[in-house]
Amino acid sequence: MPNLRGAQVELLQVVEQQPGVSVAGAALQLRMAPNSVSTLVNQLARVGLLRRETDPADRRAIRLHLTDAAAHRIAAWRHARTRLVGGALANLSKVDQKAVADALRGLNALVRAVEGGGADDRDGRAMQGPAAVVRRAGRGRRD
Repeated sequence: MPNLRGAQVELLQVVEQQPGVSVAGAALQLRMAPNSVSTLVNQLARVGLLRRETDPADRRAIRLHLTDAAAHRIAAWRHARTRLVGGALANLSKVDQKAVADALRGLNALVRAVEGGGADDRDGRAMQGPAAVVRRAGRGRRD
């Protein structure tokens, strides 16, 4: 299996979190242009990590799904990361462990407030959150 670039891994994570996401929905989540995500989809499909399915409600649209190989690869990556971070956290003092937990809660709240969605709605259109409005105003740049 080839080594994956960061954007490829991020796309696989979006598809894992939102099975059946559209290319437009994934692009919104990744803050990338849909044609760039389409290129990533083609690359990942070619190496057997992503499966494209035609949307039954709109035969022109496709939905993205992980293959078993991709699911296994993500699970192995997550397990290795969990062991690494868990080991590092275990070496911190209780005070520092609590500070990390508190910071993560605050950061998660901040991300939810900024993103305000980003998933596909029931019709397959990308939902628009506050961050999407800013991205459109900046013409899609990743500032």
